[in-house]
Amino acid sequence: MFRLFRKREEVIVSPLTGNVRSLENVPDPVFAQKMMGDGLAIEPTDGIVVSPIHGEVVQVFPTKHAVGLRSDQGLEILIHVGIDTVHMQGEGFEAYVKVGDRVKAGDLLLSFDLTLVQQKAKSSLTPVVITNGEVVNECHREHIEQAERGSTVLMRVKLK
Repeated sequence: MFRLFRKREEVIVSPLTGNVRSLENVPDPVFAQKMMGDGLAIEPTDGIVVSPIHGEVVQVFPTKHAVGLRSDQGLEILIHVGIDTVHMQGEGFEAYVKVGDRVKAGDLLLSFDLTLVQQKAKSSLTPVVITNGEVVNECHREHIEQAERGSTVLMRVKLK
């Protein structure tokens, strides 16, 4: 008896509304050189962050500037709002989820005061990074310049 095996695919939608940028444009070598993993960045036009996948919240930073998710198929994604926002010590940030919460693509994760981030952080560019690239077989980035949170597909990832 033969079984057909389908490659698992994960669709990642945009967690923010804004302009899509390459990770190389992020003014932080950890992200720009892909030390945390591959992905892209978004220059937000507002301060709302939603889940890009169906899955589980695995990390919410105490300063509420970043959140880690694990998809139902095991893909791990970090959303890091701005660069050097950790120094804001949570000022202007609000988290709506906690570790262990189940989320669907489009569910509200975080909000932040974009004007405050633009004033106090090095950049508002927000990396969206796959942190466990070892499970990725193939990653296809959509060629788009503008993204709408919760609906615009950013990447299609085939898992091993």
